[in-house]
Amino acid sequence: MAQLDDLAFFQHLARAGSLTATARELGLSLSAVSKRLKILEGRLGIELAARTTRRLTLTAEGERYCARGALILDELDELENSLGEGINQALSGRLRINATFGFGRRHIAPLLSRFCAQHPDVEGWLELTNFPLNLSDHGFDIGIRIGEPPESRLVARRILANRRVLCASPAYIAQAPTLQAPADLQQHACLVIRENDSDFPVWRFERCGQPSKVQSVKVSGRLASNDAEVITRLALDGHGVMLRSWWDVNEHLASGDLVALLPSWQGVRADFYAVFEQRRHVPARLRAFIDFAQREMVGRVSALPEETLNGPCKNRPE
Repeated sequence: MAQLDDLAFFQHLARAGSLTATARELGLSLSAVSKRLKILEGRLGIELAARTTRRLTLTAEGERYCARGALILDELDELENSLGEGINQALSGRLRINATFGFGRRHIAPLLSRFCAQHPDVEGWLELTNFPLNLSDHGFDIGIRIGEPPESRLVARRILANRRVLCASPAYIAQAPTLQAPADLQQHACLVIRENDSDFPVWRFERCGQPSKVQSVKVSGRLASNDAEVITRLALDGHGVMLRSWWDVNEHLASGDLVALLPSWQGVRADFYAVFEQRRHVPARLRAFIDFAQREMVGRVSALPEETLNGPCKNRPE
């Protein structure tokens, strides 16, 4: 019981971010909170946090204790809730989600807002990052990722079918060289997202109707950004060709502001999945949010055309 109390105490401490805020939240004196943390660290034989009265920073061991402790407390909470199924069906507890900036801002944030409005006892926490974070190391319940994860300990459920689409503005197409095959992209101004130190980003394409035939092309261009929305803006302004996800450009394609290119080829699949750690008791709020996301994403993003999803795609515009 003392260990569970310590786990719960440290969750308060990590969430509050300081000794002073924790003392205020728990209705204790500052000295009592400081003393309890020292006793906990003494029992474990490690330092969990570097702290002042104003700020608390978790050590690597503290991050691990917090993340794994949250999962243990969730397991206990879910077990106790399951004993009362049929009596009280209200969802409650903390729901921690990690997603990338673009997709997270545009789609996951609105979904979480609506979900928490429907379930007022759920505490939603969405953290957006450039790259997906390890769920267990950072204490996340759900990660939103492109593609099924290679880790066998993670469960993945698809929430959105998606492909990457090669496209450009009509103004650029009118003055650009002929584009008949992926290799021709080396003669074009390509708008690239630079998220690492690679000098030559690689774009991958599948032959329509022949998904096993994949062609990779190293592309370059004089305009680049680490932000996808900037790249889309540059494409709309006629600066070049970009390879972007269907969810990000489908409205521009429908309006004619952008035109899909290479009718005999298509970008590789890039489906979005909600992933979570495999465990004996999956919290009801976690299952409910993923079910909600699967239903609601259909209405948030125009349906990916079957021919674009699975090929052939001969009817796509030149």
